[in-house]
Amino acid sequence: MKALQLIPKNWNLKPYSCLFFLFLGFSLMGQNYQVKSDFWGNVRFGGGIGLGFTNGGFNAAISPSAIYQVNDQLATGVSLNFNYAKYNEDKLYAYGGSILTLFNPIPYLQLSGELEQLRINRTYGFIDGNVEDNYWSPALFLGIGYSNRNVTVGIRYDVLYDENKSIYANDWMPFVRVYF
Repeated sequence: MKALQLIPKNWNLKPYSCLFFLFLGFSLMGQNYQVKSDFWGNVRFGGGIGLGFTNGGFNAAISPSAIYQVNDQLATGVSLNFNYAKYNEDKLYAYGGSILTLFNPIPYLQLSGELEQLRINRTYGFIDGNVEDNYWSPALFLGIGYSNRNVTVGIRYDVLYDENKSIYANDWMPFVRVYF
């Protein structure tokens, strides 16, 4: 039976060479060469909640979101969106997501861009029966706001606004953003 040879014969290693490699191996293991990522330390959570009551109608919305603070001026993230509305016999369910970018050129000014894609499920109630309308609705919001630490108050404009398909009343919308 032939023995397994770990070091080739032609390497001609001296005993002190083995000690050198052994010492080098232990010293490398003792060093911490891992790059410590502070990813979760730069993630902030927030979102929005909305409730609306009108004569014969009700609207509820929730949109949790998370952003990654790239540096003091730039943040980017994602959001989930859920919306339910009922007006008399008409019902609307909207769900989807968005990606957003926030930029603060100066500490109190925030510029934003948000691309939103919602799946809309509408049911129109008529005397003869219900009619369903299901479709995808995109929105591209460009916004500006006053920012003070975790809260931003501003206005945004939907560049892709379609009054026949959008679930929003018009293309200009005020907003409040809160991130912790």
